Amino acid sequence: MPELTRMTWREVRAAAPSAIAVLPIGSQEQHAGHLPMGTDTMLAEAVVDGALTRLGGDPEVVRLPALPFGHSPHHLFAAAVSLSAATLQAVLADVLDSLVRSGFRRVFVVNGHGGNDEIMRLAVKQYALQADVALAACSYWSLGEAASPGHAGLFETSLMLAAKPDLVREPAPRPDVTPPPLFDRPPYPGLTVERHGEWARVGGSTDDATAATAERGTDLLDRRVAALAAAIRAFHNATAATGEHAHTEGEA
Repeated sequence: MPELTRMTWREVRAAAPSAIAVLPIGSQEQHAGHLPMGTDTMLAEAVVDGALTRLGGDPEVVRLPALPFGHSPHHLFAAAVSLSAATLQAVLADVLDSLVRSGFRRVFVVNGHGGNDEIMRLAVKQYALQADVALAACSYWSLGEAASPGHAGLFETSLMLAAKPDLVREPAPRPDVTPPPLFDRPPYPGLTVERHGEWARVGGSTDDATAATAERGTDLLDRRVAALAAAIRAFHNATAATGEHAHTEGEA
């Protein structure tokens, strides 16, 4: 697949008017005692790369290097490299602006960290008001057959056993705490609830990871890859005129 990092500037300029730039974003933060800090970034990359391989070059895509830092202040109780919400939004705006100035008219952002989701979507909505572009954004778990990923639990641990098994340590059972945390089980549907100190109190995970398996992870990964590939293709079909319009203008 074409990767921005390996392309010359002339190759980028030639591809940009018709291609979709795909940007994975993740984080560096604690994932309990058994998963690496870069889990969110690596899983976003795994889903993106699987989807682009599945698409086989149709539509034309340029894969950007992953943005490895995200908004993770809630994980600083253990360890994280965190950007403020304002900084992450500004970084995404600058990246989008750079891509547009380089000739791209379609960008697809794929997120791997829950703390980035709202910021990413706002950045995309705001930038589309400023430039003649078509933008899309998603968290990889939110497409199609949506699943709640949790954090450092069964979902992410299974995915990492499939994608990066050499980086997974033996998970410990998640401790039962009283009262139970609110952030992943709000007392009423639709509420977002946060209570001070809860991430540290539960050991940094939302659910127990001891039942995670590579087989479960392979199935989850395959479904996420298929959903993202379908989403990229649908975005292409809905926005192809944007790229064609930019190409025509560039030739004039």
